[in-house]
Amino acid sequence: MDKFLAAAYEEAEKGLKEGGVPIGAVLVIDGRIVGRGHNKRVQDGSPVLHAEIDCLENAGRLKAGDYQKATLYSTLSPCDMCSGAALLYKIPKVVIGENKTFQGPEAYLRERGVELEIVDSPECIAIMDQFIKDKPELWNEDIGV
Repeated sequence: MDKFLAAAYEEAEKGLKEGGVPIGAVLVIDGRIVGRGHNKRVQDGSPVLHAEIDCLENAGRLKAGDYQKATLYSTLSPCDMCSGAALLYKIPKVVIGENKTFQGPEAYLRERGVELEIVDSPECIAIMDQFIKDKPELWNEDIGV
């Protein structure tokens, strides 16, 4: 696992320790992490605070050109909402830790010109598999089921 996906995974672990859904994300520009976040729907009682959204929020307000040279790393395939945020800001590349436990609209992202790198990280798969087994009702709530 590269250092940026590892940083996203640390965010996922942090979310799990807080009682939330173990998904993490980091935003990287010019080889530097400029934002990091994890799913905080449970912790903050938020309907929208997925890891990628928390990460973008924590990166703060950036210029359009900054987003256009960024890479978004997420431990899990981004959902429709988070994929939409990547498209809105024209983030050209998304590195996905895993898409076995959940797959967002990856084909749509590719159609819109986003480069996707699927890592199939055993750690990312394991943390989600265990969480889904332990808290299926919370997982289903998170994905809108």
